[in-house]
Amino acid sequence: MRRESRRKIQKSKSTLENMILYIGSAVVILIVIMAAIFMYGKNSNKDMKNGSMDLEKIANIDKNDTNSANTTQSASTDIGKTVEESKNEIINNQNQVSTKSENKTDNTTSTNVKSNNTTSTNKSTTSVKSNSVNTSSNEPKQKTTVAKELSFQKPVDGDIVREYAKDNLIYSATLDEWTTHMGIDIKAEKTTVVKAAEEGTVKSIKNDPRYGLTIVIEHENNFQTVYSNLLTSEFVVEGEKVEKGQSLGTVGNTAVFEIADEPHLHFEILKDSLPVDPNIYIK
Repeated sequence: MRRESRRKIQKSKSTLENMILYIGSAVVILIVIMAAIFMYGKNSNKDMKNGSMDLEKIANIDKNDTNSANTTQSASTDIGKTVEESKNEIINNQNQVSTKSENKTDNTTSTNVKSNNTTSTNKSTTSVKSNSVNTSSNEPKQKTTVAKELSFQKPVDGDIVREYAKDNLIYSATLDEWTTHMGIDIKAEKTTVVKAAEEGTVKSIKNDPRYGLTIVIEHENNFQTVYSNLLTSEFVVEGEKVEKGQSLGTVGNTAVFEIADEPHLHFEILKDSLPVDPNIYIK
């Protein structure tokens, strides 16, 4: 009985100890739980505070993000530009700067150009004047042809047997009529040498049907001399230049219209192809 009571007591003790242990463990667990709850409550308050703080931070961050978004947007825009666009923008900026500087330089340059143009214009005017002077000096001076005063001499020595008659009539023994006479007849023996009345060029040597063998010489100032009733023209040829007093031919008797007259030289002077009185020009 005692053993059983002891056993019971021991069992009860062990049971009690176990209960105490369990209770103690439960209390400890409860305390731990309470402590944990307490700590959790503090932490939750802190978290709530921190949460509110985080919300403010988030709001601020949102504001900052908005501002930074604009900044980052412009930055991202710049960053998002291609290298070529950035280069072009830089080049445009440089061009604007250079354009401004060029405008300034253009203003100064235009002023300089105006002054230079004025100076160059004055210089060019001066140079043109000098060039014109030089040109005029370099140009060959044109010879001013002065009308030479001609002085005709008698082609042969002798008396005038028939005068010049343009406005009046004279008698022709050969024609047996009164007629005009466009020259003068100078008495001379056959084979008498006929000389040039003035220097000139032999225009023609021909047989005239009225006045026989004839030499025509051209002179300056549109003068011509005519030598007719010749026997020969052996001293000159057509186109030859002759001097005053140079031999042309010899006196003959070949003029059909004057064959009845004594041997003589029929001599005419023409001015502008019109016959004039030789007595006026013979000196």
